[in-house]
Amino acid sequence: MASLRSVVATAALFANSVYAGKRTVPSLAQVIDQKSFNVLPTVPPAEEYNASNSPWTPPGTTAQNLTDRPFHIYDDEFYDILGPNPTFTVLAQTPKDPIFHEAVVWYKPTDEAFFVQNAGNPDAGTGLNKSAAIYKISLKEADAVKGTRNAVGKVTVTQVKSTPEIPNPNGATQYKGQLLFAAEGQGPNKAPGLIVMNPLAPYNTTVLLNNFFGRQFNSLNDLAINPNNLDIYFTDPTYGESNNFRPAPGLQNQVYRYNDKTGAVSVAADGFAMPNGITFSPGGKYAYITDTGIWRHGLELSNPSSIYRYDVKADGTFENRKTFAFIDTNIPDGVHVDSKGNVYAGVGDGVHVFNPSGKLIGKIYTGRTAANFQFVGGGRMVIMGETQLYYATLAAKGEFVESQL
Repeated sequence: MASLRSVVATAALFANSVYAGKRTVPSLAQVIDQKSFNVLPTVPPAEEYNASNSPWTPPGTTAQNLTDRPFHIYDDEFYDILGPNPTFTVLAQTPKDPIFHEAVVWYKPTDEAFFVQNAGNPDAGTGLNKSAAIYKISLKEADAVKGTRNAVGKVTVTQVKSTPEIPNPNGATQYKGQLLFAAEGQGPNKAPGLIVMNPLAPYNTTVLLNNFFGRQFNSLNDLAINPNNLDIYFTDPTYGESNNFRPAPGLQNQVYRYNDKTGAVSVAADGFAMPNGITFSPGGKYAYITDTGIWRHGLELSNPSSIYRYDVKADGTFENRKTFAFIDTNIPDGVHVDSKGNVYAGVGDGVHVFNPSGKLIGKIYTGRTAANFQFVGGGRMVIMGETQLYYATLAAKGEFVESQL
C-alpha cells in the first residue's frame, strides 16, 4: 500500500497537470496546488520549526525542482504577471560577501541599477567601522544575457564611491533626476538621514534631512514618494542597534513624512515592532508598510511578519490600517507594486506576489532571502539575494512616479 507521503505527492502532481490544462504553463514556471498541503503526515512543533531557516518545500516538490522552475503559480492571476515567456537569470555572485542586499533603484538616463551591501553583516565587515558600499550594473548587459539561467561573469558589478560617503545606505528611490537614499547612520556621531546622490561621477551627495526636531533617528530603512503630494515617507526601525553599529534608540519605531518644500517632518504612522519596507499603490490611494518584528536579535516567530495597508487621505495622512498579508517564509522586507496594483514583497525565499486584495497569487523563487528587488523599467526586475544577484523579465510592468525619473 502506498505511503501517505507518496499519495500526497502524486495528488500534487496530478493537480498540477489539471491546472496546467487550463492555460499554458511557461517553461520556467510550475503550478503549486495548495490543497496538496492542507493535511500533512506530520507538522513540526514550534520549537523545531523556529530553529529552521529552510524555505517551505510543498509536497511533490524538491528544493532543486523549485529552483529549476522558479516561477510558482499559486493562482491563475499569476499567469498575467508572468506572460508566456518569463526569464530568470543569475547575473553575479560572491563567495560570502552580501553585496546584493538592498536599495535597488533604476537610473533611467544611463539604464543602470544601483544597490547596496548589507550593513552589519559579519561576512561584509560593515556597520560600525566600515560603511556598506554602493554598487551598480548596466541593464544593457543584463538584457544581453536574459535568455540564460547562469550568466555569472558576464555582467560587470561596479562599486560606486559616494562623496561624502553615505553612512550605511539601505533604501533608495529616484528623486528629481538623482537618487535618494535612506541612510542607517554609523556609530553615535554619523546620524541617519535622507541623502541625495548624483548618479553620475563624482557621485556627490547632499544631506536632505538628518534629525527630528534635534533628535537623531534610529536607523532609517526604506522610503517612498507619495505620487500625489510628492512628500517623502520613510521607515525608521532599530536595525542599526540590533546589528551593533548604532547606539540605543532615542525614538520609537515609526514611519515619518517629509516635505522638502517646507521642511516639515512629521510622524505618519506608529504601532510597529519593526517598520521596514514602504510603497504606494498606483495613484496613491493606498500605502503599504511591512513590519519585520519577527527578526530583531534573531528569529522571534510570534512577532509580526506582516504587510499592512493604509488608506491615504487627500491631505497625505494615513487611516484605516488593515492587515494585507502575513508572510509564510521569514520576513517581508522590501515592498513594491506594479502598474495594476499587484503587491510584491521580498521575503525569505524570494519575491511573493499578491493581488490588490491580498491574495497570494505567485512566487518568484530564489531559495534564499531576497531582502529587496525593484522593477527597473517595463517588466524587468532586479532581485537581491545577498551573495547572488538575479534578473527576471515579466509581462507585468513596474509603477513609477514620473516626477522621480
